[in-house]
Amino acid sequence: MKVTALPPGSTIGIIGGGQLGRMSAVAASRLGYHVHILSAEADPPAQETAQRVTVGAYDDEAVLRDFAQSVDVITFEFENISAAGLDLLSSLCPVHPAGSVLAVSQDRILEKTFLGDSAIPVAPWISVPDDASLERAASTLGFPFLLKTTRFGYDGKGQFRVADQAALDALDRDLPFPLIAEGFVDFERELSVMVARNASGATKCFAVTENQHRDGILDISLAPARISVALAEQAQALASRMATTLDLVGILGVEMFVSAKGELLVNEIAPRPHNSGHWTMDACLIDQFEMHIRAVAGLPLPDPYRHSDAVMKNLIGQEGMNVCDTVLAGTGLALHLYGKSACREGRKMGHVNALFPLGALPGPFGVAARFDAALGIKSQPEHEV
Repeated sequence: MKVTALPPGSTIGIIGGGQLGRMSAVAASRLGYHVHILSAEADPPAQETAQRVTVGAYDDEAVLRDFAQSVDVITFEFENISAAGLDLLSSLCPVHPAGSVLAVSQDRILEKTFLGDSAIPVAPWISVPDDASLERAASTLGFPFLLKTTRFGYDGKGQFRVADQAALDALDRDLPFPLIAEGFVDFERELSVMVARNASGATKCFAVTENQHRDGILDISLAPARISVALAEQAQALASRMATTLDLVGILGVEMFVSAKGELLVNEIAPRPHNSGHWTMDACLIDQFEMHIRAVAGLPLPDPYRHSDAVMKNLIGQEGMNVCDTVLAGTGLALHLYGKSACREGRKMGHVNALFPLGALPGPFGVAARFDAALGIKSQPEHEV
């Protein structure tokens, strides 16, 4: 397929004005593009890096029509967008990734069904449409299991761990049905792969990343993941296959577990830049944001060359902001702040990247603890792999 690239000076519309939109706009500007942000909230972080910002609802037809007429292509930085609104935009302007991709990632039932139909291994799961289905989930999956909302869940929100029958009996039955129940996975570590694909079908994967969470929020990412070459290639092959099956144009984050038996299980997908890909901003010549913009704009996708190994640390809430002076005074630390006006508990305020020579990542244990100690953050080693 012959694809005509957007010429410099064209305008890329980004739905969502958060940090991912902010960093995508920076990447777009490096390639000579203008960016118009559509944000549902006033004073979004992306307003500092975009040429134009419109504040309006994602399901307001008049707002969407004006937005579409002002740009040459549209993409998005988060999944919680009205499907009807995206359909309207698609009728007026090219949208990448397509609404069909977004629909799969917006709904856990559709997502799990897509993965199963594509022969992608996942944890055992069952849909829970109503209160009466909870006992069936317990009998099918056994204890413990996770209950997850089908939509609008992120950073640990919308998840409930059900440890035993007593915990099930104690549940508030006024839950946000429908839900899914997911069997507990005895996993060795969590991974993610960022895969970019353009309209010509070219597909490129960044190095497999290893992730550690704290309180349901990504805490530390290590690139490359401390796994065998064979397992890394298998993870990249799974991500590439999903991108091709979805006919993705853009970038896709694929989260995976490595089970105790060494098997890969896909957890979820995100058709946009992803928190676990932030290490690419300093360890790669072309980062995840530029790869996404290149794909959306019809530009070639180069190999995502990694010149350094990296550790990424999220800065969460006031605790994270308190270490900025330490980071700025340190050596070998790159600080990225998101320009958020309000600092709230559990909110991602920025991140720090630390670079290492290739093959010289810290040893197999205690990475998060050592990073936290260097930054003066109270560590929680029980969350480490």
